[in-house]
Amino acid sequence: MFISCCSQYPVLAPSLSKFRVPNRPGTFSLTRSSRIFEYNPKLTKNKWKISCFRHEGVSPENPKPVYIEHFLPEELVQIKFDKSSAQKRDWKYTFKEAADAILRAIGSRWTVPWTAETILQVMLLWVAAFWFIGSWMVPFAAYMAGFSKESLKFRGQALVSLVTDVTEGLAGIVILNRCLSQFHPLPSDWFKFSLRGKWLFDVALGCLMFPLVNRLSQFNLNLLPLMPSTPVTLSSVEQSILARDPVAMALYAIVVSICAPVWEEIVFRGFLLPSLTKYMPVWRAILVSSVFFALAHFNVQRMLPLIFLGMVMGVVFTRSRNLLPSMLLHSLWNGFVFLDLMR
Repeated sequence: MFISCCSQYPVLAPSLSKFRVPNRPGTFSLTRSSRIFEYNPKLTKNKWKISCFRHEGVSPENPKPVYIEHFLPEELVQIKFDKSSAQKRDWKYTFKEAADAILRAIGSRWTVPWTAETILQVMLLWVAAFWFIGSWMVPFAAYMAGFSKESLKFRGQALVSLVTDVTEGLAGIVILNRCLSQFHPLPSDWFKFSLRGKWLFDVALGCLMFPLVNRLSQFNLNLLPLMPSTPVTLSSVEQSILARDPVAMALYAIVVSICAPVWEEIVFRGFLLPSLTKYMPVWRAILVSSVFFALAHFNVQRMLPLIFLGMVMGVVFTRSRNLLPSMLLHSLWNGFVFLDLMR
């Protein structure tokens, strides 16, 4: 019924996106370029016949109908598609190249002769020694010598702090030597100290990160503020600075600028970070060792800046495979904080 209606009345279908017109000789034609209808006087009473279905109007005598389509030329669509695909490939390639460049700059993995069991053993022994020396051994030795914590003045407290830090550092070195003795001789890039190499620029670049560490410290305090009920106490270092005792301040300067950077870098950057590269990429080992470095300070309000600082020192160390640059950067940071407290 619909076909007969189409054959008797003129039909205008501008909303149809696709229709066919038989391309017969002498009839009107519609081309893609001109869109001009040609009038044929042979058509009686100006009737237009438009084929509404695919099977209609196609016969062996009739040529194949011409399809009229409303769309952009295929060449333009293909060009636009090719351009967008090329842009996506360019972005992916650029990102991959940047990531590869960063990974190459960080360095490759270490050759680790021991397993995770040895890593866990060393770290647990170090934590136990750190706690035992600081909480029991040195206070007991001071008590046996006739001193008590309450009776010590600023200089005495600074001296106890120096002795504690030196003892903890020596204990860590002894633990490393005992646990790793079966793997000697170690590869040449383990526990390396050298003045050679182009690492001064990395240290200078690391120093430029100090203001950002301060910003992270403030952000951490805003994120995890101290409880109102928590009493605000001054450390022995701050008390010595307020008292302006030059001897105590000199002793504390040795502790924070020399002793702590040396043994902390030996443990966290010299041993833990390279050992982790046996089980994970270097960048992940830097992050994990930095988290352990921050946890070892037992201060939740300083977690974020210490993690970031550990990552900076980890990158400096992995680029040079030399402990001296990270120790120098660590010492400069502690000295920066110490001088800031003196203002």
